[in-house]
Amino acid sequence: MRPSSRGTAVAAVALALVAAACGGGSETSSADGAGGGRLRIATTVAPITSIVSSVVGDRAEVTGIVPEGTNSHTFEPRPSVAELLSTADVVFLNGLVLEEPTRQLAEANVADGAEIVALGERTLTPEQYVYDFSFPRSEGKPNPHLWTDPTLTRRYAEVVRDVVSARDPANAGYYAANYEAFAALIDRFDAAMRTAFATVPVRKLLTYHDAYAYFARTYDWQVIGAIQVSDFEDPTPAEVARLVDQVRAEGVPAIFGSEVFPSPVLDQIARKAGVRYVDDLRDDDLPGAPEDADHSWFGLMRFDFVTMTEALGGDAAALRALVPPDGPPDGASYPQ
Repeated sequence: MRPSSRGTAVAAVALALVAAACGGGSETSSADGAGGGRLRIATTVAPITSIVSSVVGDRAEVTGIVPEGTNSHTFEPRPSVAELLSTADVVFLNGLVLEEPTRQLAEANVADGAEIVALGERTLTPEQYVYDFSFPRSEGKPNPHLWTDPTLTRRYAEVVRDVVSARDPANAGYYAANYEAFAALIDRFDAAMRTAFATVPVRKLLTYHDAYAYFARTYDWQVIGAIQVSDFEDPTPAEVARLVDQVRAEGVPAIFGSEVFPSPVLDQIARKAGVRYVDDLRDDDLPGAPEDADHSWFGLMRFDFVTMTEALGGDAAALRALVPPDGPPDGASYPQ
């Protein structure tokens, strides 16, 4: 995701640094959706599209809206998306003010009887929201990146199961079986993450985008800052010098950038601080192409956590050894 503004981001970092889709049964769908049989489902960002597809398998038509590698905070859907939304039985959003233009278009175009489901709001209560230097409470926008925490992703999948089962009860057993297999994968993933993270000497993150707040809270990491440059202006030399000093003081061996949105600022800070700059992380751009095995929520998160673990001096063998079970192919449509 593309970040907000340079001035706010730099100041924020300075302050912050101080302080598997799985198969189920074989029922035939009787859903009376706009697709004339299968449910029609619209989704927003690619991780949500993948999570939904892991539950619904081949019993629903799933179409993503937000292209991978796009800033979902500000993405403005094309007018043609209105037609898709008007035929959807269910629209799954992340919510928490992540994709407001898409939400507004959905609210204006969904048909009577269709459902808009904000997964974030159904996963956490307002008391559990995280506000931080990138998403301050004063602006009323909590950090929306719940899917980087697998324990919260399990709840996303549970909500999807319940919603689609209510709309398509003939396939409820199939959806339940897919959910259970996905939840079992998350349990194995969680255990592998904890094993790998226990080997990381310094679990501190300075990244290109503040997408790991909930992950950090669950797995005992510390997010020490996020460089969020969107206007392509560089920090002043004094600001860079201060950040370099703070990176050194934190004792982190590496800071993280994005493969999708390169950051010369992070590269400069890393070089001056004498630490590694790893520009491989991604938070909503799935690895590979849609037909690839790793093009999934699980593939995305395993890639990120292996990258973090190894760059910070840990052993990611437990994560590398984790393989999702076989299941039906992901038939969702992912805009590129």
